[in-house]
Amino acid sequence: MKRREALKNMGISTAFFLATPAVINLMQSCTSDTNSWIPEFLTEEEGVILSNLVDVILPKTEDLPSALELNVPQFIDKYMNEVFDDESQVYCKSGMAKILDLLKPDREYPVNKLTPHDYRNLLDNYMLINGEKDQERESVPESLAPTTSEFLNSIKWMTINAYKTTEYIGEHVLAYDPIPGAYYCGDLNELTGGKSWSL
Repeated sequence: MKRREALKNMGISTAFFLATPAVINLMQSCTSDTNSWIPEFLTEEEGVILSNLVDVILPKTEDLPSALELNVPQFIDKYMNEVFDDESQVYCKSGMAKILDLLKPDREYPVNKLTPHDYRNLLDNYMLINGEKDQERESVPESLAPTTSEFLNSIKWMTINAYKTTEYIGEHVLAYDPIPGAYYCGDLNELTGGKSWSL
């Protein structure tokens, strides 16, 4: 297997998880206050960065809470710590180091002084639209370390999947049946008003 394909597979495995009962249980255990949260896998500085990235990726809207309010950063950190294998953990640490270097060229600069604008700029500059070329990957195609774009895409997909797995979204946003009965075949718009089913 080519090294580049191995990297792609590793990135996909770190960015997507199945909503198994164990994962849902893990999500429900993340009920700590965001301000007093101490990461288990990430450093405190990396936890602040993850929280801010997650908040920019899925911010609060008029109708929905933000991913930050639903403890998505805590879940991602816990998932990295308890579920990822050693190789995936190294992938995440390497990606976070690149993000830190981009956001804080001066190591002494406090991470708490970074603004939402700094995080938006990072995402705007490094998140690729489908079809765009990753210049960082093209310059070192054999490297197993994630590029900034690959890592940020992993964070984005973990954020979205964790958000959809939360109890609040499952019960209040998606189509939810607490006591599933007979299964019906039919048009999704008729059965659920066009909403996807909650897990």
